[in-house]
Amino acid sequence: MTEAVPRLSAQRVSKLYPGVQALDGVDFEVHAGAVNVLIGENGAGKSTLMKIIAGVEQPSTGCLLLDGEEVHFADPAAAARAGVCMVFQELNLFANLSIAENVFIGRERCRLGIDIDRGSEIERTRELLERLDHPLDPRALVSSLTIGQQQIVEIARALAQDARVLILDEPTSALSAAEAETLFAVIAELKARGVAIVYISHRLEELKRIGDYVTVLRDGHLVATAAMADVDVPWIVRQMIGRDAPARADAAPCGASGGDVLAVTDLVLPRERGGFTVDHVSLTVGAGEIVGIYGLLGAGRTELLESIMGCRRDATGSITIAGTEISGCDVSDRMAAGIALVPEDRRRAGFIQSFSVAHNLTIASLGRFARWFNLDMRREAAAARGSIGDLAIKVAGPETMVTTLSGGNQQKVVIGKALLTRPRVLLLDEPTRGVDVGAKTEQYRLIRHLAGEGLGVLFATSELDELTALATRVLVMCEGKITLDLPCDAADHDSITAAANPRAQAA
Repeated sequence: MTEAVPRLSAQRVSKLYPGVQALDGVDFEVHAGAVNVLIGENGAGKSTLMKIIAGVEQPSTGCLLLDGEEVHFADPAAAARAGVCMVFQELNLFANLSIAENVFIGRERCRLGIDIDRGSEIERTRELLERLDHPLDPRALVSSLTIGQQQIVEIARALAQDARVLILDEPTSALSAAEAETLFAVIAELKARGVAIVYISHRLEELKRIGDYVTVLRDGHLVATAAMADVDVPWIVRQMIGRDAPARADAAPCGASGGDVLAVTDLVLPRERGGFTVDHVSLTVGAGEIVGIYGLLGAGRTELLESIMGCRRDATGSITIAGTEISGCDVSDRMAAGIALVPEDRRRAGFIQSFSVAHNLTIASLGRFARWFNLDMRREAAAARGSIGDLAIKVAGPETMVTTLSGGNQQKVVIGKALLTRPRVLLLDEPTRGVDVGAKTEQYRLIRHLAGEGLGVLFATSELDELTALATRVLVMCEGKITLDLPCDAADHDSITAAANPRAQAA
């Protein structure tokens, strides 16, 4: 049962940025002991509203009520003291500190108020990680973790604060189905303890399953709110985009591709403490072929793509692009040979935060716009405008700073940057992470269009539905090895999940 008075409510909240009305008179109620779903397209204002509730941003107008009393959060620390905590879509961890230090940053446990009790912090962090079914070493540096493991650390940090209102912004975007199940169990436990949970995600079936209430934003306006039991997924989509769901892009053909444009043979990436993160992997991608890689957290998907791109200098093995060996080349030479990577962690590795949208789009392909020792600024600007139009990036103009965009639109900028290099092989690591249903369909169509023009695509995903909907061939990784290689028409969820499970492989 939820309480009559909402645990927290936003009343007539507006937020105006220079030239952009991010929120316009939005009301939002958060009930205790319930999952309060907030949904909308990229750029609808979801993250802005949550940042206001969490004290990161201040509203232009409107107010917040906590247990019926008006509150003002000057910063996230003030919100946390009131019991309002947020796990952000873009991770905010200190890479040079350990997991335990990140979990307790700003709230260090002290002995007699004199020195930090590291032992207590490590033990409590170990308990939280085991609760999330990820027994990582609390002393490990965050810089050594994958993006999915960092997401787990962010969630552990929020759990350590015993929040009364917990905001989760795309918490499963880097998690596999099995790892998401563990998180859902934790959410059920928190609900039973009376915690009010705000949940943002673009995975609509996931929302329908765990949500109690749903609120829909569109272009900064509140358009609908309802009990989740009274609505269905088509209703949610209609409220989000103002029309019925876009038709699902036609499935990719499963027929033969052209000749191999990418061939990887016996690729090995050693693990720091022994063993292999990528363990003697061999694969091919043909012209016009879309090859999908699935695996659980730590399976080696990201490391495989980074090794192919040349980001992992200690990787060994043979890599060829259209028959040309590139194993000894650095990243820039591999790009020149026709390979491009859209990384999983767009904020850290995908774009330059101090640059505009236009400059981020063209930064990797400036050679195309050079005339002797000068840049042809008109051609560069035209290319940027073309990418913005082709990818439907929601932005006030090309000179807008990339950090002001929503997460989904930032992802489109990173994809546009890769495409402007005119690759022959496109590597995509979680290409639709944080992307809404309409934009996801558009990206599927784009990827299939590129494959139809002869581009080879190799993508990694933690979404089974995305894997089987998009790939012409399915690969599964488990503990650094390829454990399954199937054509699309032979792939099913049971065989894929079994191949991804280390216990099943050991049996």
